[in-house]
Amino acid sequence: MANCHNLFGEFNTEISLTSNKKSKMTTSKDGIRERIRKYFKENHSEYTPKFYIQGSYKMKTGIRTKDDVCDLDDGVYFFRTPDVTATTLQNWIWDAVNGYTSTSPEHRKKCIRNIFSGDYEIDIPVYYKVSGEEYQLAVKNNGWEDSDPKALIDWFNNNKDTNGKVIKAIKELKAWCDYKRNKMPSGLAMTILAINAKDKIVLNDRDDILLTDILREIKKTLTQKFECIVPVTPKDDLFADYDEIRKTNFLNNLDSFLSDAESALKEKNNLKASRLWQKHLGNRFPDGEDKNEQSNSNSATTSGAALSRPWGK
Repeated sequence: MANCHNLFGEFNTEISLTSNKKSKMTTSKDGIRERIRKYFKENHSEYTPKFYIQGSYKMKTGIRTKDDVCDLDDGVYFFRTPDVTATTLQNWIWDAVNGYTSTSPEHRKKCIRNIFSGDYEIDIPVYYKVSGEEYQLAVKNNGWEDSDPKALIDWFNNNKDTNGKVIKAIKELKAWCDYKRNKMPSGLAMTILAINAKDKIVLNDRDDILLTDILREIKKTLTQKFECIVPVTPKDDLFADYDEIRKTNFLNNLDSFLSDAESALKEKNNLKASRLWQKHLGNRFPDGEDKNEQSNSNSATTSGAALSRPWGK
């Protein structure tokens, strides 16, 4: 049966952040931080900003989209109770970073987005923290909400495997959602679903089998209950606001991906198998050789089928 493990290795390299992107984002992040420090020192000296890189960049699950754009989340923290609204504090961050790029920053619901056109984006969520209370995230026109991005990073680090297998699978799932788009789940949602699935399977050394097993477990979980609960504060359901159209679109894409993944594992011809993967991962997934895999057993299929633990964790 076709073994696409090496093709997945090439694909993971293709979607990963390049050293050049990382270097440029780091330089921009440092420049933005300096502007924020300077702005607050000159205009609101009673507020001292602190910073923390979070999200996919911290987890090492970031990808370059099919448009070759990536992102970095750099939280701004104030360790005091604000005497202004959450939206005002966001506005101050907007004022601080405005002009750093030729494109005006976007004041989004939960962050200020700095756009480096056609290259990358740096999102700046705004928090405050006082002793004995949860971190508070600024939400545009809606005040503050409990949110602890550091706890999320800790949860991820405590639950990922030591060999980085699930990190690769998460990046592949995110690339799938990016390729399909049309309001597919967020990277955070796919990260949580993949980590939860990981606890119910044996992690195969072959990337194509591992991804298939994870897709299968995600489908099982969502068939039982369509939800994706953030495992730390605020412990909200990331699927709570999905309408029926968005839910159906995601589940149909999931069914189709799993079906073709299982077919790819059974396919003898490497090129034909790679074409099945390309239907869901796009043309950045490489072509396999137009030859049949030498096999004296149905090892790929039987391995994949046997890996799930039906009894769960």
